[in-house]
Parts: sequence; structure tokens; C-alpha cells
Amino acid sequence: MESHLTDIARVIQLAVAPVFLLTAIATLITALNNRLGRIVDRRRVLTDRQRSDADDETGETRAELDLIARRIRLIYFAIVSAVLGALAVCLVVAGAFIGALVAVDLAKAVAIFFILAMFALISGLTMFLREVFLAVAGHKQVIR
Repeated sequence: MESHLTDIARVIQLAVAPVFLLTAIATLITALNNRLGRIVDRRRVLTDRQRSDADDETGETRAELDLIARRIRLIYFAIVSAVLGALAVCLVVAGAFIGALVAVDLAKAVAIFFILAMFALISGLTMFLREVFLAVAGHKQVIR
């Protein structure tokens, strides 16, 4: 019984780092969600403008709506990647506890889930960065 308590205490100590990672991912998801909300609000404004200004010859509104559609898609997939990364981190923590409780060696599975979490986060952050680039480039084009 004492060895199980020692194992569990060690797993709790090891689980602290992934829990901090989960906090960081949650903060990222919040930022992505806020960004998505602002983009959707802008799309609503542009859609209303497009309906009321049917004789927009330049197509600037249509071009900005197309850019916004790309940005929404990127943010959506960034959120999906971040959530998948968070789920993988949760599986890392769960695997560590299950391995300690059942006395099964789940080290490879835990390592694989951690690697998957990192790839999901890299993917989400890359899409987020791409969306920021599109937002800045699109803003410059609209100002001109």
C-alpha cells in the first residue's frame, strides 16, 4: 500500500507540468475564441453593408468578405488543433495515473500522447500566426 501512495505522489508531482500546459492551452483557446467572435462580428457588418449597398462596383466588400472567410476557417482549425492538443495532454495525465494505479508501463503511450499534443499545438499556433498575417495584410489592402 505504501508503494502505491509513493507512486501516486510521484505521479502528482509529474502531472504538475502538463496541468500548467493545459492552463496555457486554455488561455490560447480563449484568445482564439475572442478573435473568432470579432471576425464574425465584422462579417455581420459587411454582410449588412453588402445588402444595403447593392451597387458596389468595386467589389471591396466582397473581397473583404472572402478574406474574412479565410480567417474564420484558419481560426476554427486553430481552435480545433488547440482542443485536440488539450485532450492529448489530458490523456498524458490520465495515462500517468492509470499506469501508477494498475502498475502497467504506459510510458510509450504517455510519450506518444505528449508528442501528439505538441504537434497539435504547433499546428494551432501556425494557423493562428497565418490568420494574423492575413488580418494585417488585409487591413493594409483595405486602407489603400
